[in-house]
Amino acid sequence: MRKYGAFEVDKNVHRLNETPVSQADLEGSETRPDGAIAKAGKPVGIMIEGKPVVGYNTPSRKLEIFSKTMADWKWPEFALPEYCRSHIHRSAQWASAGKRPEDFDPAYVPAVEWPPEARGEIYTLLPTFRLPVLIHSRTGNAKSLYEIAHKNPLWVNPADAKKLGNARTGDLLKLHTEIGYFVLHAWVTEGLTPGVVACSHHLGRWRVSQDEQIDRLTSAQVDLQEVAKGQWKMRHVTEVTPYESRDPDTQRVWWSDAGVHQDIVFPVHPDPVSGMHCWHQMVRVERAAASDRYGDIFVDTNRAHAVYLKWKALTRPAPGPGNLRRPLWLPRVVRPAESAYYFEEGGGA
Repeated sequence: MRKYGAFEVDKNVHRLNETPVSQADLEGSETRPDGAIAKAGKPVGIMIEGKPVVGYNTPSRKLEIFSKTMADWKWPEFALPEYCRSHIHRSAQWASAGKRPEDFDPAYVPAVEWPPEARGEIYTLLPTFRLPVLIHSRTGNAKSLYEIAHKNPLWVNPADAKKLGNARTGDLLKLHTEIGYFVLHAWVTEGLTPGVVACSHHLGRWRVSQDEQIDRLTSAQVDLQEVAKGQWKMRHVTEVTPYESRDPDTQRVWWSDAGVHQDIVFPVHPDPVSGMHCWHQMVRVERAAASDRYGDIFVDTNRAHAVYLKWKALTRPAPGPGNLRRPLWLPRVVRPAESAYYFEEGGGA
């Protein structure tokens, strides 16, 4: 901030749908009976009270309640706003606990198949929240912020702490996912509802060497071993310690905790409709065993691939209308050439 300052990206961010259509877009356009303004077959705006405005970024340029896109792309049951039960819905938790509720539909949500070593109560894990001073793991580059917050314990409601052997703040807990586990401290708090646990996701950096070029203020040195084919275990070797460098602040380090890495223990859950990763996890939580240590991580990549294939099978693949790979109107940060949106004649996925 001192070096580059701050600047305003865009002052006008409200009611952008009322922006007038540019004269260049109006030239050679046609106004359809429904009020949509199209140019070269593509919508560029809509007539509202006799005025051409850009409208919303939808095919109709209206704020759509019925989504023709969802219907055209093989998800007609979600074309109207509707509650959608996710992979962490109570019915999915019951199914993953060995029960089969009548309202559980594996066509949308696959039940978790737990590894044989997984024990403990089933909870929903929130891994996406962040402490107010950190933003993702990249904030570790700001040493003053990391000094303020450098731990990511598992938030547990007192009611759930009782179920976990009267766990107290600081006790070691072992959290199992479908493909492995990680071990971290408990933080018993009324800050979240019973049945839900949470672990801040922007901590837990790790490194496999003492290389001077790696940020040692925010990462623990670990021993990473493949204990069996496709099965990996990580254990902390050295926590954060003061060290000598060109930056005198590295000798002023008073903390030792770098947090616990958790993302690597999450299987890939591609949302069947959008393809985006479903971050929330269904987990089992138990007291750590005598052989477990803070920061321990275990991942079975064989199971990870199997879970990915199970979720991938829930999709309804392209092509869509006009042999498209994806809807043309959906925005992209860097939009490719329009020809890239189409399969070759007779192609598909």
